[in-house]
Amino acid sequence: MGPVLAGVLQLLALIAALALAYIPLGTYMARVYSSDKHWRVEKWVYKGIGANPDAEMTWSAYLRGVLAFSAVGVLFLYALMRLQGVLPGSLGFSSVDPAQSFNTAVSFVTNTNWQSYYGEQTMGHVVQTAGLAVQNFVSAAVGMAVAVALVRGFARSRTGELGNFWSDLVRGTVRILVPGAAIAAVVLVACGVIQNFSGIHEVGQFMGGSQQWNGGAVASQEAIKELGTNGGGYFNANSAHPFENPTPFTNLFEIFLILVIPFALTRTFGVMVGSVKQGYAILATMFTVWLGFVALMMWTEFAHHGPALQAAGGAYEGKEVRFGIGASSIFAVSTTLTSTGAVDSFHSSFTGLGGGITMLGMMLGEIAPGGVGSGLYGMLIMAVIAVFIAGLMVGRTPEYLGKKIGTREIKLAACYILITPALVLVFTAVSMALPTPPHSMLNSGAHGFSEVLYAFTSASNNNGSAFAGLNANTDWFNTMTGLAMLLGRFLPMVFVLALAGSLAGQQPVPVTAGTLRTEKPLFTGLLVGAILIITGLTYFPALALGPLAEGLA
Repeated sequence: MGPVLAGVLQLLALIAALALAYIPLGTYMARVYSSDKHWRVEKWVYKGIGANPDAEMTWSAYLRGVLAFSAVGVLFLYALMRLQGVLPGSLGFSSVDPAQSFNTAVSFVTNTNWQSYYGEQTMGHVVQTAGLAVQNFVSAAVGMAVAVALVRGFARSRTGELGNFWSDLVRGTVRILVPGAAIAAVVLVACGVIQNFSGIHEVGQFMGGSQQWNGGAVASQEAIKELGTNGGGYFNANSAHPFENPTPFTNLFEIFLILVIPFALTRTFGVMVGSVKQGYAILATMFTVWLGFVALMMWTEFAHHGPALQAAGGAYEGKEVRFGIGASSIFAVSTTLTSTGAVDSFHSSFTGLGGGITMLGMMLGEIAPGGVGSGLYGMLIMAVIAVFIAGLMVGRTPEYLGKKIGTREIKLAACYILITPALVLVFTAVSMALPTPPHSMLNSGAHGFSEVLYAFTSASNNNGSAFAGLNANTDWFNTMTGLAMLLGRFLPMVFVLALAGSLAGQQPVPVTAGTLRTEKPLFTGLLVGAILIITGLTYFPALALGPLAEGLA
């Protein structure tokens, strides 16, 4: 079997698995967030944190809950890393430096999981399990809660209430992420991913010296790392490490975990707004972009430019031979079109155009299908923009799901789509202009610029993957990427929740003959076009200086 055919067959198997999970998982999540009953364990949590899960919240109260919870998470995780040297199970590792502690704490709380450290040489068992793994669950649950709040904004009318943040947070964790991750962890253990609390082992002699490996609760963290679109690896090599991802099956299974909740949330959206066709329209948009990027990535990586690539059968540099080019291409696209950031190959080693595709996937806003929660609310914001554009073309007041898109709504949507590009481009420009930050680049020229552009694209979009040639463990990059992650996560949430509150307070608009049918293929095409055009106009100059210049050289 040729490598191209193998890649296509894996892609088809992945699509089939996602299709089988779509309806049951999406419907189940809609029931979770619509239920008026609380599990006993959830009641214990509410009692412990002093929250009333039945109290409805306005958008501002919901936002205060999001920000307060996340701030506590940053402080707790920062303290845990600073105290690691005196904690049990530290494996002899010292406390983490202040700048790196700040960066890592922000990274995991914002669902970015950017890592400027070697996991197996920096973090002990307590920090990995009680700190990083816990944030993998709750940061994903926060994103899902914000998405559900926006969906309620479309579904409700003449009210300022969007539900209860604490109830949405706990239910997303207890009823969706914990059982899903538990099942996934069992599958991974059965397929060879390690799960233990062993210490550091000498594993043999290599070129006159010994190599040390440490164990850890890898399978359980790997499961939620992918299912919650987090991406932080237990080991520095991430999902390219055989302890995290040992076989082609586990590789495909991990891609499935990355995509299953973001895609299924479109079904949740359709059920909650009372029209599954609307969910299918959003799903079609996400799937079209994702499949197009996969096809384009496979084409660039199988192109065989030059005698060396032709002799090797493809662009194998930086890729695991046990996965191959096809599976590596699917993984790279899936992880950058979501907010996962996990890697089974190294994006800096992709072809110039292939590396540009990974960047472009993040620059779209990671909405195809995006992170858990963040992908759905990002796509719904783009749907509002597309409806507004359609309204301008036909001279009608734009409407979406029975809600008028007026001045307030479009301003909030515009602020949402502008904030992340502003962070990416400003931080990249400042880093290239100052004398010290460019010293962190391994390469010069277009590829060196791509390393810095990729770093701030990844941080601002809460992805977490990197062009590995950049040394990001400096005070500058630890601080600036930390700020980019904070602003890139929470400023958009402000606009999302404000938009949800505005929509929830409206009176529904009746459907007329002139209403744009947003469940039809025409709207899907309009939405895809709006996404690509807005991104292209925003980022094309920067891409032309980096991956396009390198790929066309």
